[in-house]
Amino acid sequence: MTAGGRERWRRRAEGVVGELRERGVVAVAVTWVDTGGIVRVKTVPVQRFPHVAAWGIGASPVFDVFLADDSIVAGRYAGGPVGDLRLHPDPDRVVTLAAMPGWAWAPADRYDQDGGAHPHDARLLLRRLVAELAEEGWSVRAGFEVEWVLGRPAADDRFVPVTTAPAYGMARVVGLADYLRDVMAALGDSGVSVDQVHPEYSAGQFELSFAATDPVEAADTLVVARETVRAVSAAYDMRVSFAPKVVHDAVGNGGHVHLSLWRGGINAMSGGAGPFGLTEAGECFTGGVLGHLPALMAVGCSSVASYLRLEPSHWAGMFACWGRENREAAVRYVGGCPGERERAANVEVKCFDATANPYLMLAGVLAAGAAGLRDAVRLPAPVDIDPGALTPAQRAAAGIDALPGTLAEAVAAFEADAVLGKAFGAGLVDTIATVRRGEIAALAGLGPAEIIARTRWRY
Repeated sequence: MTAGGRERWRRRAEGVVGELRERGVVAVAVTWVDTGGIVRVKTVPVQRFPHVAAWGIGASPVFDVFLADDSIVAGRYAGGPVGDLRLHPDPDRVVTLAAMPGWAWAPADRYDQDGGAHPHDARLLLRRLVAELAEEGWSVRAGFEVEWVLGRPAADDRFVPVTTAPAYGMARVVGLADYLRDVMAALGDSGVSVDQVHPEYSAGQFELSFAATDPVEAADTLVVARETVRAVSAAYDMRVSFAPKVVHDAVGNGGHVHLSLWRGGINAMSGGAGPFGLTEAGECFTGGVLGHLPALMAVGCSSVASYLRLEPSHWAGMFACWGRENREAAVRYVGGCPGERERAANVEVKCFDATANPYLMLAGVLAAGAAGLRDAVRLPAPVDIDPGALTPAQRAAAGIDALPGTLAEAVAAFEADAVLGKAFGAGLVDTIATVRRGEIAALAGLGPAEIIARTRWRY
């Protein structure tokens, strides 16, 4: 953050403040997502916004090693009471929060006091990787799907679903029509482009899908959307959980991401001579993501509870394979209908969930996809059946491996991955691994039901 950069951000923030005041905004929530996937915040009065855009808000770097239960660990590169960072809200991404009257939101980029980029800041990392792809002439469009469940308040913190109407059923929409209307209205008024909302499989479960956009904007949008859902749910006296597993014997919440690779306005996921019309570049990018998926689990499935969700034949994508419209494959190719394939074709990574820091997760995916482009990685044969229905011997013969079955296995794969190590840097790799091992230690010796109970309302 140079002196010129501070002045530019101050001027841009001044241009925003008048509009915010006209909309009745009193305060701005400035957020960042920590290594464990929790959205942390500091707030400022609206009149202070130009100053903090230029000079930042003080915040300890210790948040890099917070766990989901708010306990703190320490690694070689992060932890302890010493030091200070500055949270610089991005004035170009300010959103008036329709679900929280009087409030606006802005994502923070974290710098040190001298204006140097904080090496553990996930949003700055993602922005850098987007820029590196752009230097090669490529852009990526990303769009999230997010699932959540709604519960009634209960004294013992157990989950009591607000509705047991049928999965995907119109009865569930009818019963919660006012709530869902208010969710969609608040998202629209907050500038979030919603593709669809529908009831999901588990009791009280719903899903939102968002339009694809630039990866940094997509991650920002996910943060706004989840907090909007949380605010509307609270107004209806309902508890919301985005946790990967809310009830032991029920399907969990996913946090899938759709990706397409573009150059010069042309979608590389369609119109080529590769499998299902993938271009060579589209295949290589997808091959890079698939090849690094075991390591990416450490940033896409960030909690111990994540691995309770990854069960065979539950549409969770626990096998490292890909296929056209195969919802049991970790990577699903979505071709779209004739007439819109050039625009709509994409790949969906199905194994991730909402414990992920979306900036870290997308940074890892871009690094993996870029490596696939550089190394001309080819995809294995697509899988057109449920891999969970095969015997272990049949899967071995087909070259289909299960993804890591525990967070510890994912961390080991992450630390051994040279591509992610180079993209993230040694300090961030160590910090991520430290936080993941802290989560493992915090829940060590507990059975699935107790792990779920302890994490159910943290996300």
